[in-house]
Amino acid sequence: MSTFTLTDRVRAWSRPILAPVADFLARLNVHPNTVSIMGFLGCVAVGVALALGWPRLAGLLLLGFGPLDAVDGLLARRSGKQSTFGAFLDSTLDRYAEIAIFGGLLYFAVFNGQNLLALLAFLALAGSLMVSYTRARAEALGFECKVGLLTRFERLAILTLGLLVGWVEVAVFIIALLANLTALQRILHVYRSAKS
Repeated sequence: MSTFTLTDRVRAWSRPILAPVADFLARLNVHPNTVSIMGFLGCVAVGVALALGWPRLAGLLLLGFGPLDAVDGLLARRSGKQSTFGAFLDSTLDRYAEIAIFGGLLYFAVFNGQNLLALLAFLALAGSLMVSYTRARAEALGFECKVGLLTRFERLAILTLGLLVGWVEVAVFIIALLANLTALQRILHVYRSAKS
C-alpha cells in the first residue's frame, strides 16, 4: 500500500516554486549530477561551520543548500536526464552530506567537552543513516518502505530551525530520538509485510 509522506506533500507544494529554478538550470544545460554535487558541497560547508562553532551560519547555509536536494531530481525529470547512476549518486551523496553535518557537530562537541551534545550527534547520525538503509534494503528485497516519522526532509528542517534559533541540543535530541524510532518503524513494517 502506497503511503503519501510529509516529504511527498512538501515536494508537491514546492514544485511550482522549484520548477522555474529547474527549468532555468536546464536552459543553462546544467547536469542534475552537478546540482547533487553542489548540494553535497554545501552540506560539507555546513559541517565545517558547525565544527568551528558557528551554528547560525550553518543554519543559513543549510537553508540555502537544502532545497537543492529537491531541485536535482526535478531537473533530471524536466530535462530528460534521468539515469540510474544519477539516482544512485544523489542517494549516496545525501548520506555523505549527513555524515558531514553531524560529523562537524560531533567534532565541535568532543573538542569543547560537550559530552551530551556529542552523544546526541552520534545517535542522530546513526539514526539518520539507518532510516535510509532500512528503506534501501527493504526496497532491494521488493518491499515498499516509505513509512516512518522522520525522513531526510524532516531531519534537515528540524536541524535548520534548531541552528537558526539557537536550540541545537533540542533539535539534535529530537532527530536522535525520532530517526531511530523511524528506523524501528521500518523494521516492523517490513516484518509485517514479510509475514503477510
